[in-house]
Amino acid sequence: MTTTEWITDIALLLVVFRQLREDRLDLKTFLIPLGIVAFVAHTYLDSVPTAGNDLVLIAALVGAGAVLGIAGGLYTRVRTAGEHILIKAGAVSAILWVLGMGARMGFQLWTEHGGGADDVARFSLAHHITSDQAWVAAFVLMALTEVVTRLATIFIRSRMLTAGQPAAAAHRVAARP
Repeated sequence: MTTTEWITDIALLLVVFRQLREDRLDLKTFLIPLGIVAFVAHTYLDSVPTAGNDLVLIAALVGAGAVLGIAGGLYTRVRTAGEHILIKAGAVSAILWVLGMGARMGFQLWTEHGGGADDVARFSLAHHITSDQAWVAAFVLMALTEVVTRLATIFIRSRMLTAGQPAAAAHRVAARP
């Protein structure tokens, strides 16, 4: 793994650990993780292979990312305090986040340094996965999906909280950085 890969993987892990302490839901809550995965996608996602069973692999990992992201968003506490919306990642949310991000990091370490490259090559051949890029695309899209679905779930839950507030109060909550 390159230094950049270590930094981005650790940064994504730290995103949820930052949320173990309750804090205001604001623009940076969304922009920091989205910025990290956008950087990763731009850096590593050259193409989305469609030959053989590449799309099946990609769909499976994207599905796993969606499940982890939605569950992580549901296990993040979202509440109002006055005019502010506060969020706090719970233990389950943190475990799911580490599971998703850690699985990708572990897979990469295993294939690069743990002797797993031959096993992945045999699996790919047996299951008609046509290239290394299919694995890269699957894991990058899994991370992107996990981040986006977690944030979308938190956003929807925050809007549900403010739905019962008078329109002026809801607008003030949404407009604050």
